[in-house]
Amino acid sequence: MRRLPSPRSFSQSVGRKVFYFLLTAQGLGAFALITLGVLFKKLGSAPDVIRPLIRREIVRSGLRLLPMFLFVAMALGLLVIGQAVSWFTRLALPIGYLGSIMVAVVVRELGPLLAALLVLARIGTANVVELGTARALGEVESLEALGIDPVHYLVVPRVVGLALGVFSLTSYLIIGAVVSGYLWAFIQDVPLLPGDYFRELALSLSPIDFVLLAVKTCSFGFIIAVVTCYHGLAQPIRLDEVSRATVRAVAQSIIACVLLDALFIILYLAE
Repeated sequence: MRRLPSPRSFSQSVGRKVFYFLLTAQGLGAFALITLGVLFKKLGSAPDVIRPLIRREIVRSGLRLLPMFLFVAMALGLLVIGQAVSWFTRLALPIGYLGSIMVAVVVRELGPLLAALLVLARIGTANVVELGTARALGEVESLEALGIDPVHYLVVPRVVGLALGVFSLTSYLIIGAVVSGYLWAFIQDVPLLPGDYFRELALSLSPIDFVLLAVKTCSFGFIIAVVTCYHGLAQPIRLDEVSRATVRAVAQSIIACVLLDALFIILYLAE
């Protein structure tokens, strides 16, 4: 479709975009179902091969990104608390609500989405480049010739690793932002005791927050892994098309994560 002549009218252009969107959604949905099927069907198959790959992906998408996430957590705490204290001072509002602000902004919304986007930028793009290069060089066909399922060997470890990595990094990001938020408030001489701050945090949280946070972050990791692996592995691309596939994968991952986040916002409002 991308090699077809340019449409002559606006309606043709819109129709082509809608048709391409439906084809992409169909391909991503089918690839996601195939990945889930392989994941559950071959859950215990070849553990000596798959488990080291999963550990490698967890280290790559989790442990190695921890220093960057701790820095982002400090910056996020400064941003949220700094703006909140500024507005509270202008409007003469009670400072005790800083804990509720951190829960609403960082725990429920900004923390998980920011963590997913950072992991997408560092790991998701690498997935497309690695798998796209392997596909273009014929390495995927070589695995199939050896009787190795490419989805089980290449995709499943990335899906599990990214899901657990995004969940873990989001937890560290939220904890770091909450702690650094109080430190920045202390530096600004805000009359708020640590006990009052963390008590307000605890009162603002509910059990459903922890459940939705775990589901949301694991879903973000699953979406990023599926979309990036789809564009790197399922698309018949050449080496010169890897960069364009990476751009498409990043854009579609962002859109999918934002749409999923909007769904969780509706769930939060329905509590």
